[in-house]
Amino acid sequence: MPKIRSSADLRNNYNEISTFCHDYAEPVFITKNGKGDLAVMSIETYEALTSRFELYVKLQEGLDDVAAGRTRPWKDVKAELLNHWGRE
Repeated sequence: MPKIRSSADLRNNYNEISTFCHDYAEPVFITKNGKGDLAVMSIETYEALTSRFELYVKLQEGLDDVAAGRTRPWKDVKAELLNHWGRE
């Protein structure tokens, strides 16, 4: 269940909200005038989400390459790697 707090709560209860974000690794959604305004989260949670998003982007790029036929045979890639690194 999402945790939703008002901007006044953020101002008046910063430490409580910060502790929640760190302890549960979840964002707290902040409202302003009754409408969603911000998502507050710990740096660790933000970095984890960013890393996961970047991985998903790379995976999608790979899937797009396969769908478009931008692939190479494994034997060619293996030969190139062995030539570059000089070992088997």
